[in-house]
Amino acid sequence: MERNNETLTTDFILLGLWPESHHLGILICLILLVYFLAVMGNAVLILLIWLDSRLHTPMYFLLSQLSFIDFTLISTTVPKMAINFFSGKRTISQVGCGAQIFISLTLGIAECLLLTFMSYDRYIAVCNPLRYSVIMSPAICTQMVIVSWTGGAVTSLAHTAYAMHFPVCRPRVIPHFLCEGVALLKLTCEDISAYMRSVIVSSFLVVFIPLSLILASYTLIFLAVLRMNSPEGRNKALATFSSHLCVVTLYFGPAILVYMRPGSSKTPKLNQSLFTFNAILTPMLNPLIYSLRNKDVIAALKNTVIRKCPLQGMKNHWGPDVIDGLTTGAFRA
Repeated sequence: MERNNETLTTDFILLGLWPESHHLGILICLILLVYFLAVMGNAVLILLIWLDSRLHTPMYFLLSQLSFIDFTLISTTVPKMAINFFSGKRTISQVGCGAQIFISLTLGIAECLLLTFMSYDRYIAVCNPLRYSVIMSPAICTQMVIVSWTGGAVTSLAHTAYAMHFPVCRPRVIPHFLCEGVALLKLTCEDISAYMRSVIVSSFLVVFIPLSLILASYTLIFLAVLRMNSPEGRNKALATFSSHLCVVTLYFGPAILVYMRPGSSKTPKLNQSLFTFNAILTPMLNPLIYSLRNKDVIAALKNTVIRKCPLQGMKNHWGPDVIDGLTTGAFRA
């Protein structure tokens, strides 16, 4: 009997997202809607990049990796949150908690590094276009992706192992909607100052330095765009530039406030709101930002839909000019 009780106490209890809210059911339904839109948006973007040969470029290859990270990140948190809410059971096993910390940290750090490589890709495309195909070769792009995933996994493994080895001396209740290292360590009575210092150092390496490189790249891009003589080229570069910068702001802003703000561990409710933005809203917004103002993605979507629908057969009967005029008018509408 004692062994069974001991086994049960190894589980943690996740209080969830704003448990004191009186409209939690509506909130969960809205989050599930966001989850559905994020999964569909990122899946469609990955599929388009894979199917359309015009999107087989370094920028879209890196973008497909970003979409995969967003797809996986939101899938590690929202389904568990919804299951806990609808089942009434808020428990998560110790192994599950460690896995959630490892996966979410791996994806978060990989996204920081990947956004840095994406800014470098745009810098080469705008500031050194003649050497773009040489510098951003398929081998280099693959290495960028490997470095992003490996850097995220190694750093996350170190933090997860260190956070999980502390004994728990308080009620195993985590005031969060997911297992998160700093929130978990509030349950221990041991000195965690060394770990918090390691969090600051890691944040400097994987958040502050990448952000500095990104801002430097975009500053050089912006200066190069201002010197362009072609209005069309300037507008296209600015559209891509603004999309990337918007995604960087959405991702790095909350990350800096959570991990690099003095006294952030004393504001758990604010941290939870920032985590919600980063882990739930950003994965939904990213595919919208990259697709709505991107003519290549819209054209790829249009061509894919036309190829898969019965209108392709009508083209052969009525002629391509008639059908293309109809479909173009429909898409513009």
